[in-house]
Amino acid sequence: MASQDWINKDFYSILGVSQDASEEEIKKAYRKLARRYHPDKNPGDEKAETKFKDVAEAHSVLADPEQREQYDAIRAMGSGARFSAGSPGSSAGNGGFEDLFGNLFGGGFGRSGQPRGGQSYPDGPDLSDLFGGMGGRFGGSAPSAKGADRTAKTTISFGGAIRGTSVGLREPDGHVIDVRIPAGIKDGQKVRVKGKGQSGPGGAGDLMVEVSVSPHPLYERDGDTIRMHLPVGFAEAALGTTLSVPTVHGEKVRIKIPSGSSTGKVLRLKGHGVRRKNSSGDMLVILDVQVPSELSEEAAEAVRAYAEATRDIDPRAGLETRAVV
Repeated sequence: MASQDWINKDFYSILGVSQDASEEEIKKAYRKLARRYHPDKNPGDEKAETKFKDVAEAHSVLADPEQREQYDAIRAMGSGARFSAGSPGSSAGNGGFEDLFGNLFGGGFGRSGQPRGGQSYPDGPDLSDLFGGMGGRFGGSAPSAKGADRTAKTTISFGGAIRGTSVGLREPDGHVIDVRIPAGIKDGQKVRVKGKGQSGPGGAGDLMVEVSVSPHPLYERDGDTIRMHLPVGFAEAALGTTLSVPTVHGEKVRIKIPSGSSTGKVLRLKGHGVRRKNSSGDMLVILDVQVPSELSEEAAEAVRAYAEATRDIDPRAGLETRAVV
């Protein structure tokens, strides 16, 4: 459906392509800009979000041959029109329209609306081919309206959000609508299921499904980054070791714990966060050094020996200096 504000938007300029760009050139430009301005890559950046919406709108119009043809026609008329006040002796109702319609019909009409050059239109010119299907804005027939959208909510597991999943939404009549949840979806995001809204003369609307993601007992998500706390023993932290770490994708990755590590140290596993088609987040492993609450006599003796061997090391050295306010 042609939008009334198309005349004020230069979709070709938004995508950075020429007016005779091919479908492939338009698609390539859209993908490049969509990746650059995607909200996931620009969190909290309102300008980037607005640019992303403009790029998406431009692509939706120019990628559709029918909409592109209508857009080009509207833009062509808008660029040739000069809605000036009428010259002396002209009717106030048609001042300035000669520039628009005169150019379209080869100078066939004057300001009075009568044909020039001997052309005869007893019932007026036939504008159906030019304006038909443009929403009745220029006298053509209005297109049938689609039905209203419907809304629904669903809750999926943390793993389902990471890997993608499918859910079935049961309607009151027992019919089940299958909803495909894409991998990487965030809590609160919506999925559109086309054609599953209310019926209308122009076809059915869509179903908008809001997705809630259940929390996980081990993993936390921040954008496309996954965080987890890894318990390590005192000896492992002090001497260093290599441990196996489970990821959100069901994999096991070996990670090196440097000697002298302490609680709170963060180790990064690149590419083991949320994975998308063109990018992958990282997984941050936060060390939690565990101190046993009970020790055997042998272990206690070993700790006492360690304390004696390190009695010259003061873990609180410089504390008082740093405490001065």
